[in-house]
This record gives sequence, structure tokens and C-alpha cells, in this order.
Amino acid sequence: MSVTLAVITGLLAGTLSGLFGIGGATIIIPSLIFFMGLNQHQAQGTALAALLPPVGILAVMKYYYSGNVVVNVALYAAVGFLIGGLLGSMIALPIPEQILRKLFAAYLLIIAVRMFF
Repeated sequence: MSVTLAVITGLLAGTLSGLFGIGGATIIIPSLIFFMGLNQHQAQGTALAALLPPVGILAVMKYYYSGNVVVNVALYAAVGFLIGGLLGSMIALPIPEQILRKLFAAYLLIIAVRMFF
């Protein structure tokens, strides 16, 4: 695997996350599949591992210092995210890779269409 490609993928995901507030996984997962040859399960696990340490701390600090973070909502959402992440992984791992990839693509498509209109 190319270290340069992994760094560029992370840089793009981080930039778009800071710019639009999107989840970095929407960039990282397709990049890992199409450019680095990982399967869907590997891409999802690797994206989670990559996002775990930084998860936008510097972007959050910028938003916080400009008065644009509602801390109590963020904390409650983090608790839900913690539990939901565990539940989601338990659901995803037994799903065959091809079906999981299609579900991920459908999710991205639905979000894109809703945001567009």
C-alpha cells in the first residue's frame, strides 16, 4: 500500500470534514476500496481506525472557539455514537462484502439526493 496515497486520502477526508462537516468515511472508504484494493469490511474497519485518534479535534477547536459548538448536544450525540458504533459493527460484520458495499452506496446516494433537493 502506498503511504503517500493513504496520507492524501486522509488529507482530503480531513479537509472535506472541516469544510462541510461530513464524515471522513464518505471519502476514506471509497478511496480504500478503489485505490488501495481493500474489501468493504477492511475499508470500514480501517476508516474507523484512522478516524479514531484525530476525529477532527483541530476542526472542532476552531468551531468551538468561534462559538459554533453546542457542547451538551455534542456530548449526548457522542454517547449515542459510541453505542451505535458497536451495534453497527455487530450488524455489518456478518453481512457479505458485496451486499455491504451496495448498502453503503445506497446510503451515500440517498443522502446526496436529499441534500441536493
